[in-house]
Amino acid sequence: MQRALGGGAALSLGALGGGLGMAGPAMAAGGDFPPKHPNWRFVFINHVTTNPFFVPTQYGAKDACSAFGCSFQWAGSQKSVASEMVNAMNAAITSKVDGIAIALVDQHAFNAPVERALEAGIPVVAYNADVSDNARLGYVGQDLYLAGKALGQRIASLVDSGDVVGFIATPGQLNIQPRLDGARDAIKESGKNINFHAVASGPTINEEFSRIEAYYVGHQDVKGMFAVDAGSTEGVAKTMAKHGLHKKGVRAGGFDMLPGTLDAIKAGDLDFTIDQQPYLQGFYTVSELFLYKLSGGLTGPANINTGLKFVTKDTVDVYLASKSRFEGNARDQKIIDRSGPIATS
Repeated sequence: MQRALGGGAALSLGALGGGLGMAGPAMAAGGDFPPKHPNWRFVFINHVTTNPFFVPTQYGAKDACSAFGCSFQWAGSQKSVASEMVNAMNAAITSKVDGIAIALVDQHAFNAPVERALEAGIPVVAYNADVSDNARLGYVGQDLYLAGKALGQRIASLVDSGDVVGFIATPGQLNIQPRLDGARDAIKESGKNINFHAVASGPTINEEFSRIEAYYVGHQDVKGMFAVDAGSTEGVAKTMAKHGLHKKGVRAGGFDMLPGTLDAIKAGDLDFTIDQQPYLQGFYTVSELFLYKLSGGLTGPANINTGLKFVTKDTVDVYLASKSRFEGNARDQKIIDRSGPIATS
């Protein structure tokens, strides 16, 4: 899903450079960093604005803004409705914000809005999900397909044969569908007699748990239950614990670092989770937009892979002990409420 900056981005750099004058405050040599600059306003367009996965992303954005002297707003859709995200992006463009971060969860819906933003001189960086033919200037996030392949390889190492289910909150959306595709491909490549079934669990945590539990009740011969998103992973964890499935030989795992997920790994109800460092998806994205503005378009946008790390019972204690804002597992932290109307300049 990642790509090098190419033709579309190069054209956009030219358009943006003209709009910004290609002469930012950092052009002068020497002095403190950052030099004096306007209080640039950035907007993050998100697909699930109240999902707890993005708590550390918001803290990362907040910390970067505090360090650099800028501000950000959180907007988009609560339930992955692309049209609502497009409306939020159009509002950001109309209000002349200084930069836009967008989760490109749809293959085509955001191509035109991104072009409009670039033509208006507003830099755009993708985070969390990417589209190969979009003109955005850079992408900050996990290589989603390869992460899915790693998931599938781990599944094949845990299950020899039988039915395995992969839960996905919103099928087709580009922040999670590539993971499911990668998992399916890796299982097939393993040559094992595993029947992999994809099941939609829904965009909100309450929906996910109820649908996951209902699936198990109707398929009690399942050998493995896995998920490709944070909420579904926690839903798998709750179902595994409620029905004592790990003791019955069912294997389970998924993505991200929600508190319930980490507790389930410690308790032995989940075999693993995959960390994609959501804090960096906020901090690095703000850093790219800020540097672009500061340099007048000379530097900033880049593709940054925020990585993949398996967390298991052998390694989970450090996460439980730290209760970290960097991983989103501090229990007293709530999502920052920044999802009101986009402010005008």
